[in-house]
Amino acid sequence: MRFTKMHGIGNDYIYINAIEEKVENPSALSISLSRHHFGIGSDGLVLIMKSDVADFRMRMFNPDGTEAEMCGNASRCVAKYVYDKGLTTKRSFTIETGAGIKNVWVNLKEGEVDTVKIDMGKPILAPELIPTTVSEKSPVLMAPLEVNGKQYKVNCVSMGNPHCVIFTEGVALLDIKKIGPAIETHPSFPKKTNVEFAEVIDDYTIKMRVWERGTGETLACGTGACATAVAAYLNGLCKSNVTLRLIGGDLNIEYNETDGHVYMTGAAVTIFEGVIK
Repeated sequence: MRFTKMHGIGNDYIYINAIEEKVENPSALSISLSRHHFGIGSDGLVLIMKSDVADFRMRMFNPDGTEAEMCGNASRCVAKYVYDKGLTTKRSFTIETGAGIKNVWVNLKEGEVDTVKIDMGKPILAPELIPTTVSEKSPVLMAPLEVNGKQYKVNCVSMGNPHCVIFTEGVALLDIKKIGPAIETHPSFPKKTNVEFAEVIDDYTIKMRVWERGTGETLACGTGACATAVAAYLNGLCKSNVTLRLIGGDLNIEYNETDGHVYMTGAAVTIFEGVIK
């Protein structure tokens, strides 16, 4: 079975062309291949498939075998994969995800995809749809949440997957391994949640770290960056077009006031290819 290792600003996944390859148990395969030292090592597994409703379909699995709705960084890499591999010649096409169909636009450099822009759709703000029980008010902004005896002000947004955004200072010094899993598995999030810790630098810049549901801390999270930008804008902390600085690199996020959609632009990089026995 052939695979391609790719990353979007450090968010690395193993990509398999499931149009040609047969993957019988993707959950178990993700657990096996994602292990560092014993496998390839990654933030999970992504299958690129045929779709009945879009140009392509992607399914993604976390290192613990759970299936996630979608990932913005992985979506950009899927777009790069299908264009660079000649599966499409279109510069604009659609990808079916567990969070709906996403429109993507590829930007080329020397004939290959360099960056990708994705229409991430409208943020979901209704608490019952996120889902969360932190508050019944919509949107859930700066709502109190007690975790391990400490109270946090949290913002809840779904980009097709649930996010809990906390604005704080000194994100670089945060003990994310302690607080991240406690919020991820908090009873107020029935499907668990991704957790973003964000530090507003100025009107156009936010520094962010992320604890991903089912994975742990990663170098980047595209949907998390979108959720953070939306929460910051709704709280009046930044403008509608911002740069998110993550450990793995920068993402441009635009919360379009005209159509209410969130647009994400960032890099997609092929690391290497190989064969799994």
